[in-house]
Amino acid sequence: MRTEGGGRLRRRAVLKAAGMAALLAGAGTGAATRGAGTASANPLWNALFQAWVPEIFAPLPDPPEHSDAIVIGSGFGAAVTALRLAEAGVQNSVLERGSRWPNDPWREIFTGDDLPDGRGFWHRTSFTGVTRVPMPCADFGGVLDVTEYPGIDVWRAAAVGGGSIVFTGAMVAPPKHLFDQVFRGVVSYDELDSVYYPRVRQMLRLSTMPPDVYDSAPFAHSRMWDQQVRAAGYEPQANDSIFNWDVIRSELSGGCRASATAARSNLGNSNGAKFDLNQNYLRYAEGTGKSAIFPGHRVDSIGQDGSGKYVVSVTKLSPTGQVLGTRTLTCDRLFLGAGSIGTSELLVRAQATGALPNLNEHVGDGWGTNGDVVLARSFTSPSAAGGGVPSASRILDESGMPLHLENWYVPGIPVDTGAIASLGIVLDPTRARFGYDRGRNAVGLSWPREAQDRVVAACRAVDHKVAHAGGSMVDYTPIGYDAQGFFTAHPLGGAVLGQATDGYGRVHGHPGLYVMDGAAIPGSTATVNPSLTITAVAERNIEAIIRAGR
Repeated sequence: MRTEGGGRLRRRAVLKAAGMAALLAGAGTGAATRGAGTASANPLWNALFQAWVPEIFAPLPDPPEHSDAIVIGSGFGAAVTALRLAEAGVQNSVLERGSRWPNDPWREIFTGDDLPDGRGFWHRTSFTGVTRVPMPCADFGGVLDVTEYPGIDVWRAAAVGGGSIVFTGAMVAPPKHLFDQVFRGVVSYDELDSVYYPRVRQMLRLSTMPPDVYDSAPFAHSRMWDQQVRAAGYEPQANDSIFNWDVIRSELSGGCRASATAARSNLGNSNGAKFDLNQNYLRYAEGTGKSAIFPGHRVDSIGQDGSGKYVVSVTKLSPTGQVLGTRTLTCDRLFLGAGSIGTSELLVRAQATGALPNLNEHVGDGWGTNGDVVLARSFTSPSAAGGGVPSASRILDESGMPLHLENWYVPGIPVDTGAIASLGIVLDPTRARFGYDRGRNAVGLSWPREAQDRVVAACRAVDHKVAHAGGSMVDYTPIGYDAQGFFTAHPLGGAVLGQATDGYGRVHGHPGLYVMDGAAIPGSTATVNPSLTITAVAERNIEAIIRAGR
């Protein structure tokens, strides 16, 4: 039920936004003459963003100068760490470079990836997604950071809640035999399967798609996907999902603005249908009174002083990118949860500059893409595909390189094309190493073309088999839709368990320093989405660290 006061506020915001849109329309012609990507940050766009999402423009709190523990990042591993430390009585400060975005049943808090604006991307002026069509946008502190390396683009989150804001909600346990190939005994699958996977499923209220949602119009693509894979001899397995099915039912009945049923996920889900970390781990951590979250705080470097305290250099940023200040914070224990890229960058830079001189030779090693590939085929007969986001099912194929194909919605196209998308996740053994460029004070890596060609070919072979058996009408390969293999949304590794750290994330050479996120995973979660395994391993590791007192 919307209150009358809330309705007046929303109408006022809409009128303000409409006025700004008119101004932008008048300014657009001049901007367009400057070429692609010229819709850069300007007061008009910033005013629009402030009208749409005023919450992220509120004054940002400052973290204390010293904390018992600092957690860098706020994604799956970091959120687990913050909660479990708080429950153990350890005061902790969570530092996140991105904004803390709200949810609302009627406003479009986040942009869509069909016609995106600056809310979608972390300080970019153009984005090229799986459709290979460049999209200009305003420079702003949006939710998805696209980091470009030679040979690979890496998609990663920049928001409180980390990857839980920008993923498709699938939380899948890998096959045991493939998991054991990757982790080589450092982590016991049986331990995860009996204790930590169930704990995460309970915390995140995971469940498979209910029949009434599956049978609804936005999930026609899911039903056709399953029909085609069955025709090819596969039996689809249902995916556990983080989505709140009651909110999706509300979308279907008109009780809230359509989001998860209207292809809104990669750049955020506005109405809270996605049960992201702000609704569970992070909220519970703050509820203890022992954990505080500080958005808009980018960590630039880490080190250790002569007394053994950890030193964290931070820049405070507004959503528009304005530098509001710089500070040096200290803590007794430092937990790295900035994701595979963020955590690896901090460690590699600290090792190269001597800020953490005792890091071992494995820091920066073991990075992989989790074998991500995007594919598409068409419906068997002309029909609407729908824009339902949650992934209903998957198939496993081990006839060549082991891989899963997952049912996926079609991102980046504002009209229904009758296409059925899949996310392929291949067991790819390729690994890269992060390096440090002293002249630019930059950390980077290079990904081999031949590795990506192999995983794309493996996925295409399975997808073409399904398309042929299922009577798919259109082959999308010639038009390039499924040729965008050169990205990953699941970067893993760089500070791997049992190598740069012990088996529980304690960094070798620096007691009190821990890796709690995807950087600890050895480049792959064995043909499935990594979020469930990252969260479960973080639960396992922080439990051991708290129990041991170190």
